[in-house]
Amino acid sequence: MYEQDLARYGYRQELSRQLRFRDLVAYGLVYMVPIAPMAIFGNVYAGSGGMVALAYAVGVVALVFTAFSYAQMVKAFPMSGSVYNYAGRGISPPVGFLAGWVILLDYVLVPGLLYLVASVAMHATVPAVPVWLWLLGFVAVNTIVNSVGIRLTAAVTRVMLVGELIVLAVFLAVAGWALASGRGRFSWDAFYNADTFTWSLVAGAVSIAVLSFLGFDGISMLAEETRDGSRQIGRAMAAVLILAGVLFIAQTWLAAMLVPDPGVLLAEGDPNGTAFYDAAAVAGGGWLATVCAVATAIAWGLPNSMVAQVATSRLLYAMARDRQLPAFLAKVSIRRNVPIKATLLTGAVSLALGLYMATRADGITLLSSLINFGAMVAFLVLHVSVVVHHLIRERSGNWWAHLVMPAVGFAILVWVVVNANIAAQRLGLAWLALGIIVLAGLYLSGRRPALSGLAPAQPQARHVERV
Repeated sequence: MYEQDLARYGYRQELSRQLRFRDLVAYGLVYMVPIAPMAIFGNVYAGSGGMVALAYAVGVVALVFTAFSYAQMVKAFPMSGSVYNYAGRGISPPVGFLAGWVILLDYVLVPGLLYLVASVAMHATVPAVPVWLWLLGFVAVNTIVNSVGIRLTAAVTRVMLVGELIVLAVFLAVAGWALASGRGRFSWDAFYNADTFTWSLVAGAVSIAVLSFLGFDGISMLAEETRDGSRQIGRAMAAVLILAGVLFIAQTWLAAMLVPDPGVLLAEGDPNGTAFYDAAAVAGGGWLATVCAVATAIAWGLPNSMVAQVATSRLLYAMARDRQLPAFLAKVSIRRNVPIKATLLTGAVSLALGLYMATRADGITLLSSLINFGAMVAFLVLHVSVVVHHLIRERSGNWWAHLVMPAVGFAILVWVVVNANIAAQRLGLAWLALGIIVLAGLYLSGRRPALSGLAPAQPQARHVERV
């Protein structure tokens, strides 16, 4: 059945359909990392004027609309490639190319950022092991697991997810007991503080906090590897977003009430990234701070970056089989049913990027800003694709699902992007400009973007080389 869906668009079933709904949910939660706010808590706290829980709550609301638009488009086009395919088929192939180019800024940079953050954190915990060696180890382990096949990746990520949830449960229990015992200060300021509240302040903080949410969209990359079809993709994305959002809000609210010196954190920020662990130390002592720090580092360095590598390789694979990236990236392993060349390239780029950014004082901040900008712009294009494809082209008549919901999601994201870091805006627009130049080059070389299956007549299954 699902093979026929792909054949309709000119593709063969190349990847292995192994994943169930539970695998998709586990994949999405691991990609998002249930304890992700621990690493960037201080920056979101300072950026939001202490209203860190509000920033995450607004982030959930904003991305619920985005998840709804993903669900609409994955039902229309049940294949790998995410926004690249949705924009290309829903609007036009050139727009799809630019959407894919922009989201590459997110997907290609994410693994490098995760490896770098994890390696720096592990080096701080075990100084005898240099950052570069941690980087090499994380990249090697994940590349090997992902090269073996999607079933092993799913099994490993499930085990890692259980570990993360145990650590989070321990923190929530200890922090809750500490507050009940009189440590910290009970307050609703993390949700609303009249002394610091402005909408622009909240929007700027959301643009940072959204880094914790990136990953729910990666589930759409697995449309060709799920047993139960595209319907499960939309359900899994919504479930993951809501579950993670609740966990993010709970842990940041508790941590905000346990910050040792809120005034200093607001004034000076969190340059060392230790604000959450300082709050954990107030709740339970040094042991809890160490457990949270090490768990965060391992979560970012292994399961999170592992599934990020999967998503990136599928995007490269989808664009390459449409001849919009080098053809070798579309090669699929016969034994493993994975895009092996794309997987290996993702690992190599992540290693090189991580090693380079480790030499820059602003490496983590720069990567984070670029990733967030790329994701937000891609989400904007996604909302437009829903309206153009369903309401205008297909004349669905479903104004709520195909106009109101995407329009509200689009408006919220524009608000966040406008209030994002200025450096990220400039670098992101520079990347988009480079994509326009590459697109022009494709036209001049006679390789203008074209997607199979757009013409209704007799589609021919496109050959993808297998190795």
